[in-house]
Amino acid sequence: MSEEKHLSTTQLAKLRGISQEQMFAQLTAQGLMEKKDDKWQLTHAGTTAGGIYLTGKYGQYVAWPENFEAPKLPQVKADSPKLLTATALGQHFDVSANKMNYILSELGWIKKGLKGWLVTEQGQTMGADQGEDGRSGIPYVRWPEKITRIRALKDSIDNIKGVDKPKTDTDKMDSFRHKFEATHRTTDGHFVRSKAEMLIDNWLYMAEIVHAYERKLPIEEEMYCDFYIPTGKVYIEFWGYENDAKYLARKQEKLAIYQKYNFNLIELTDKDVLNLDDILPRLLLKFGVQAY
Repeated sequence: MSEEKHLSTTQLAKLRGISQEQMFAQLTAQGLMEKKDDKWQLTHAGTTAGGIYLTGKYGQYVAWPENFEAPKLPQVKADSPKLLTATALGQHFDVSANKMNYILSELGWIKKGLKGWLVTEQGQTMGADQGEDGRSGIPYVRWPEKITRIRALKDSIDNIKGVDKPKTDTDKMDSFRHKFEATHRTTDGHFVRSKAEMLIDNWLYMAEIVHAYERKLPIEEEMYCDFYIPTGKVYIEFWGYENDAKYLARKQEKLAIYQKYNFNLIELTDKDVLNLDDILPRLLLKFGVQAY
């Protein structure tokens, strides 16, 4: 009697006409396999179901009988959220998966790992789920379908695509930004609203630190920062007009939002602006941004 033929999990997936990720997910969901120390191992249930260990060119691996039937996953409830990969999101918004990941990173929802992408605390609040490629172990992030309707994401994608959008009523209501026109031209061509902001912008430019001016925060609330540094996901706010009651109330509202979302924030005053060479390098370094 001939010995029963066994197939690796990847070979079994190909035989069944599904991806290896689906195969590993099914076997894991049924409690037949688990990953320990970056290696796939059989559980007691997996061994009982016919799984064995074989040794090949790249070391030990799990194998299954050729006639092994992968257990079906439990029926998914109709109200269970559908999770989308960056590829699926990219298809929805008509951008590449690579660009989609960089947009999500710029929003602060994911960060680049040694390999692949890792979900951040803010990404978790959006319902993100950390995944891992079953074969390579490279991490990736999956997203609930609802994020396709989040304004911050749609705005970022429109900006990347160069879509012109009309001003919203909220934009018109931002009395401070419309009261003080951006008339000060900086070294890199930005127009800012005060001499202090011009000095900050010029300092960042001369330090070769990529930055944005008055970028909308990636949140549902309508709020703009003074400066944003993508490296380190750092926001900079310059506080002036300390004797203006309306300005101070606006300052407290902004600080509450920064605290609510746990954003990296650097606060600067007139006194700090006079000594940027000493102040900013030290503050930026706390968030992993090196100057000079």
